[in-house]
Amino acid sequence: MCLLDGVLGWDESAIRCVSGTHARADNPLRAQGRLAALCGIEYAAQAMAVHGALLAQGSQTQRPRSGYLASVRKLELQVARLDDIDAPLEIDAQRISGEGASVLYAFTISAAGRPLLSGRAAVILDAALPDSHAG
Repeated sequence: MCLLDGVLGWDESAIRCVSGTHARADNPLRAQGRLAALCGIEYAAQAMAVHGALLAQGSQTQRPRSGYLASVRKLELQVARLDDIDAPLEIDAQRISGEGASVLYAFTISAAGRPLLSGRAAVILDAALPDSHAG
């Protein structure tokens, strides 16, 4: 599932993406015809993943790393829903820190200059998940 439509800009510490998928009736995150503002966390997580891939692409020695969203903190919702927002979503993610196996990002999602939600997300990189098919 790819919710982002494109990257507006990025550098070593931040990325800005855009999306209009919040308004689509076939958005896979919709429930009962609505897209809750909490789903914005997935938009932010996808922006963080793209940022990691772009950083790895510029490195001769680093490959893209898989990541798992470990926690979301300081979440502030200014709206209840995203599907009734008429303008494209702008997803900003700023890398606050990142050493070894974890990365911390601050994120903001806005539309037409109006903040919709914001928070911080911790991502664990290359974590080994238990094999659900094992013995």
